[in-house]
Amino acid sequence: MMINELTKERVDELLSYDPETGVLTWRVNRGRVRVGAEAGCPDGSGRRLIGIDGRLYKAHRIAWLITHGEFPPEEIDHIDGRPSNNRISNLRAVTSRENGRNLARSRNNVSGITGVYWCKKREKWVAQICIDSKTRHLGRFDSFDDAVAARKLAEALHGFHPNHGREAVA
Repeated sequence: MMINELTKERVDELLSYDPETGVLTWRVNRGRVRVGAEAGCPDGSGRRLIGIDGRLYKAHRIAWLITHGEFPPEEIDHIDGRPSNNRISNLRAVTSRENGRNLARSRNNVSGITGVYWCKKREKWVAQICIDSKTRHLGRFDSFDDAVAARKLAEALHGFHPNHGREAVA
């Protein structure tokens, strides 16, 4: 985790932020980069990294700093799961646990619903959920819809974000 030595005042000298688009642009010329150019470059995961005073910062953390005057105490969640979408309406301060409760569906999921799978041996749909690193069995069901309902109820009871289990962003 990076040490947050960067201040809002320093960022305000260097960058402009449009909360409607989520885009950060330079207020000053920096070498070959001119005023008005989008700041930073994408990393391999789709997040933008911005170099300031010899350090790299994630664009969503800078957007948070500009908007709220301080870095969040822990993590920032991209609500829609798109790491390039730095609109302030798409960012929320969360704990690591909360961030884990807004994940995309695994790419190898075949049922289409996180935590629901077909058990060939028993010829039933199985619902399960992982809470605090422990998998909890929610039941075996004749109906796919009943298994999904059990999973969704468990998600609601344990504070999962409604976007949890969405289709993975390509």
